[in-house]
Amino acid sequence: MFFFDPLYFLFALPGLLLALYAQWRVNSAYSKYGQVRNSKNMTGEEVAAYLLRQEGLAGVNIAGTPGKLTDHYNPGDRTLYLSYDVAKKPSVAAMGIVAHEVGHAVQHAQSYGPLELRMAIVPAVNIGSRLGFIVFFIGLILAGWFRAGGPFATSLLWIGIFMISGIALFSLLTLPVELNASSRARVMLGSSALVQGAELGEVKKVLDAAALTYVAAAAGAVLQLTYYVMLAMGLSRRR
Repeated sequence: MFFFDPLYFLFALPGLLLALYAQWRVNSAYSKYGQVRNSKNMTGEEVAAYLLRQEGLAGVNIAGTPGKLTDHYNPGDRTLYLSYDVAKKPSVAAMGIVAHEVGHAVQHAQSYGPLELRMAIVPAVNIGSRLGFIVFFIGLILAGWFRAGGPFATSLLWIGIFMISGIALFSLLTLPVELNASSRARVMLGSSALVQGAELGEVKKVLDAAALTYVAAAAGAVLQLTYYVMLAMGLSRRR
């Protein structure tokens, strides 16, 4: 049965392995540099307030969020959400993570193109991620299992793929957004003299590890989409 197509695992496995490696890198870097006190002895919350003032972002708020490594910037309410360890501990890792999120706030304030585009497609991606797989698999059942449906089944397959493709597009747009935020973070920390000597290199290791998770997500989304396209093409050729 096509539900157990070995070809799927051939496409899914590289993305899965890369995602697992990326997660290991993130946890390893965070565990290591989360224990290293920064030279300024500033908590993440203090670093956030300092950098926001430096960048002239007086309208951005700082709030807490539950969990570990759940830190993020929400453009909707212009708020930096920091996890407890990042907000309250004066570590090198916290400094890097906070600077990265402030980088997103700067992107938002400056209407950074990829961020604006990613925000614009969110509603469509949400709809596509919920309904696209349903539409695709209805077409797949008609075309592959019952060998019925004709052009209607084929149309459902490609409509589903079109809807699902938004997930891959969103993941690809996330890459420049995240890499740019990390680049801004290093510049901000360096120009503010918050990091000294080897600390900048340590911050870079934390940010590079985090960036790899977005590379893994994009690779996984593109590989999955490629599999669905190949499957649809194969079923279309049988008609």
